[in-house]
Amino acid sequence: MLLENKKVAIVGGGMAGLTLARLLQMKNTDVKVYERDMNRDVRVQGSTLDLHEGSGLEAMKRASLIDEFYAYHRPIASKMRIVDQALQIKFDDHNSGKTISEDRPEIDRSPLRDILLNALKPDTVVWDSHFQSMEKQSKGWLLHFKNGTGIYADLVIAADGAKSKVRPFLSAEKPVYSGITLIEGNIYDAEKNAPTLFEFTKGGKVMAFGNEQFIGYGTKGDGSIMFVASCKAPENSVTQSGIDFKNKAQVFAWFKETYASWSEEWHEFFTNDDVHFIPRPQYYFPLNQTWETQDNLTMIGDAAHCMPPFAGEGANVAMQDAFELAECLAGTKFRDMKTAISHFEKQMIKRGAEATQDTLENSEIMHSKTALEQMLAFFSH
Repeated sequence: MLLENKKVAIVGGGMAGLTLARLLQMKNTDVKVYERDMNRDVRVQGSTLDLHEGSGLEAMKRASLIDEFYAYHRPIASKMRIVDQALQIKFDDHNSGKTISEDRPEIDRSPLRDILLNALKPDTVVWDSHFQSMEKQSKGWLLHFKNGTGIYADLVIAADGAKSKVRPFLSAEKPVYSGITLIEGNIYDAEKNAPTLFEFTKGGKVMAFGNEQFIGYGTKGDGSIMFVASCKAPENSVTQSGIDFKNKAQVFAWFKETYASWSEEWHEFFTNDDVHFIPRPQYYFPLNQTWETQDNLTMIGDAAHCMPPFAGEGANVAMQDAFELAECLAGTKFRDMKTAISHFEKQMIKRGAEATQDTLENSEIMHSKTALEQMLAFFSH
């Protein structure tokens, strides 16, 4: 076995890193996950995830965690309303017996992460390990973290997201701006803090289109709402705006100006007492990216192929990366590490490019002048 007597370090404890750690441990691999969060109780940001057959769901099956997944998945979260700028309902999935997305079951990120964490051996995740740098040592790497610790690994796997600090050790390719910037908002205790919009979801999700702009939001099992407001914008518009995104009044002023044609019902997102904003310009890696394979380093998930969220592919492609890499490394098909990693990377880059292409096409549709009509036509089939 290629990983026999080898220490594997996964940098990043997101869905991709944790899935990979679980699958490698099932093959008796010595693996640690180095995660920058202080502990497992840190609040998990991000939207509800819909897992797809052949990728996210397949990963859970291979990890022998599919029963746990279905114990925590939220069928109601797949129900959707499509509305216009005035919050007028144009399509309502709640009126149909069959959920349009029921073949893509949804789960909140926090319980999914808990399922994966609980499946790992004790102390697999080393918390408060913010990757800083690494250098080659022997046939592997010596990694350094912000807390002053250092560790040796024979194989390093970058799973540290779109702004990966490990990726530059493999590739100098820079991400490309997609032309879209979104503002993410998180509202806790949403029934109290945004009661009208909370009630409007009926436990599901809402997608709104108008004026080449998009607002999407949904409720989570913990009673919170995560929403995004996205539009076409110059790449550096966020930094050049001078907006302090910790200042609710400044963000609200931006919204009223940028989304001037949208009705006041949406203002509830910006005027409540417990909302937190994150600006997110959207990037992707070139579809034809490539790099020279190494025998002791590779990457998965957003570190390898970040993409905007407009097709729901990111987490699914990342989890597929995890099970395909585990299969290459822990199987008996390849004669050495470099051959195994090379095979994985070729397939992964191809899949990532296809998912990115789909995402960019979706993004174009969702921010077009005819977005509402096109989306209604798509979901009415």
